[in-house]
Amino acid sequence: MNGQVAVQLIVNGLAVGAIYALVALGLVLTYKATEVLNFAHGDLMTVGAFVAWWAVGVGGVSFWLALPLALAFVAGLSYAIDALLVRRIVGQPQFSGVMLTIALAFMLRGATSMVFGAESRSLATPWTGQTTTLGGAVVSDLNLVILAVVLAATALLLVFLRHTRLGVAMQAASQNQLAAFLNGIPVKRVNSLVWALAGLMAALAGVLLAPVTLVDINMWSVMLNALAALVLGGFGSIAGAIVGGLLIGQIEQWTGVFGPDGSKEVVAHVLLITMLILRPHGLLGEAHGRRV
Repeated sequence: MNGQVAVQLIVNGLAVGAIYALVALGLVLTYKATEVLNFAHGDLMTVGAFVAWWAVGVGGVSFWLALPLALAFVAGLSYAIDALLVRRIVGQPQFSGVMLTIALAFMLRGATSMVFGAESRSLATPWTGQTTTLGGAVVSDLNLVILAVVLAATALLLVFLRHTRLGVAMQAASQNQLAAFLNGIPVKRVNSLVWALAGLMAALAGVLLAPVTLVDINMWSVMLNALAALVLGGFGSIAGAIVGGLLIGQIEQWTGVFGPDGSKEVVAHVLLITMLILRPHGLLGEAHGRRV
């Protein structure tokens, strides 16, 4: 293998892994805020991709206007899901949240298919078809843009959570809702805003992924690899979601080239099972034990 192939695999792996990390970050935010693992997160990502496609392909607007439209629509939808539905099951067993979000996933998938149709479409971007020579290797500009956007979005998220009043309130509410409420934080509204933020990140992931894989009703399945990234990095850890996503992306790319046929599609799930057996708290998560 020459150096050019290695550069291409590394860049492709980082771009794919960045998408996984972005989806995983949204899952972490909602789980830490409401202790609900949102199985509809992948379908929110799909909705964002379809809204962007509709805005460009049917509405005739530019990609730069379609992107904020998709982000705003999915953020508002995610806010409504928490405010109208998830909030109603507070205090119920976690299984209730699982079943609720699985039902929502099927409903969103069906609604998306009914409104936009089930066929696949392409989403043109300003970088479609363009390439850059990097280290002697020709790489897609789209992959470089994906990597740059996800890095910028992650940095903005961390700054927001650590250095703004709302971000600090979100962290406080996720750590101890009663203490946050007693200190004057409107916990319910803050939790809904966390869901809106996670929805925004899902839509961003969908719009970035759409030009690579087409706008398709089955885009939600990316969430399965994002879950593997969460388990690998450490469930509930923001840093773990980033590290896990980038690692899964690299492992997939290299396995697809040097592994047997079909191994690329299963390697993430093999890693998930292996981590659950050998290190359930992941690479960066905290170990929690329970005696029975």
